[in-house]
Amino acid sequence: MKNLSIKISLYINYFVFAILLNSVGIVILKSQNIYHVSELSAATLEPFKDFSIAIISFLVASFLPRFGYKKSMLVALLIVTCACIGMYFGNSFLAARLLFACIGTSFALIKISVYSVIGLITNNTKEHNSMMSGIEGFFMFGVSSAYFIFPFFNSDTDMNAWLNVYLFLALLSFMSFLFLLFSHFEEHKELVHPSLKEDFVAMFNLFPKKIVLIFLACAFLYVMIEQGIMTWLPTFNSRVLHLSENLSIMMASILAISLGTGRIFAGIITKRVTWFWVLSVCIVGAMIMVIFVLPEAIQLRLEKVTSIYQIPFLGFAFPLVGIFISPIYPLLNSVILSSLPKDVHSPMAGLIIVFSAVGGTLGSLLTASLFRNIGGDKAFTYTLIPLALLLACLIIFKRQTQNKIS
Repeated sequence: MKNLSIKISLYINYFVFAILLNSVGIVILKSQNIYHVSELSAATLEPFKDFSIAIISFLVASFLPRFGYKKSMLVALLIVTCACIGMYFGNSFLAARLLFACIGTSFALIKISVYSVIGLITNNTKEHNSMMSGIEGFFMFGVSSAYFIFPFFNSDTDMNAWLNVYLFLALLSFMSFLFLLFSHFEEHKELVHPSLKEDFVAMFNLFPKKIVLIFLACAFLYVMIEQGIMTWLPTFNSRVLHLSENLSIMMASILAISLGTGRIFAGIITKRVTWFWVLSVCIVGAMIMVIFVLPEAIQLRLEKVTSIYQIPFLGFAFPLVGIFISPIYPLLNSVILSSLPKDVHSPMAGLIIVFSAVGGTLGSLLTASLFRNIGGDKAFTYTLIPLALLLACLIIFKRQTQNKIS
């Protein structure tokens, strides 16, 4: 199969970063328990990750075609390999902040490269939709594996045992580096602009387009919702449902699995149903979960739970909201990228990542504030506000897509 090795490499790289990026919720919980920091202090791990993603994406998105997508991914994998080793020996909240700054920097390089390469190795919109949904779905299964990998290294008798996970992740990152190093991929040099000035102009020229602005608002709102729930679900499980620390982390995997499942099914469904109707149903479904299912889960009033068999069915129900919200991000990304010329995919990917990163940080910090001020049992109900705004933006976005980007 043409481009098989680079396709496999893209999936592997995304899987590795899925574990690293979305361990932030786990490390937030561990930071509160081990390093004894407050909720708001622990929540700063999210901006260390997301702001580095945003800054690096803005600075290098237009430059990456010139540097080379493969080289960029190799550099990213080396950075996180070193960062994981640094966390193992650092063993402090400062080391955790530096770790997520490195992860964010590296992921910016990886995501821009992946999004751009998908455009180069697919031939039409359907192929683009399918691969985008597939790779984002695989990403979520990487996220779910984090919720089992971290508890595997955890110990009730040795509070530092969990740090061994970073030696494992350093090895995994380095293995991914070696696989990519020997993968063959012909990059399209004709997509490179004549000068760095034109590289940046290509990004800024996207801003006046109404469809781009509406899309960026959608991306911002979606990531704010997803990261607000995903980052704080382990803490919700621990504080509200009263699960043990290991069980709180493992139960959060249900959200990641449902996110991955939803994206894979969306990739199949959108071959037969218009993306707009798929996403509209998904947003309404998510709102129904928040209104009706979440309160029932909170009302369980469980005692301290140490076994998965002690959890009633409703305890598993709310994380299934991931099935509804998961198709939104990859499908919106695919719609906007497949509508643009391939030579602006890299700068567009940069804008996507910048606005997603800011949305993720805001979502985590707002949720942290809600946990602190009104309690974890009420914090997630406020996701109804960005969900309603997202539905409104989606309707406008659909109208804009009926006109070709000028």
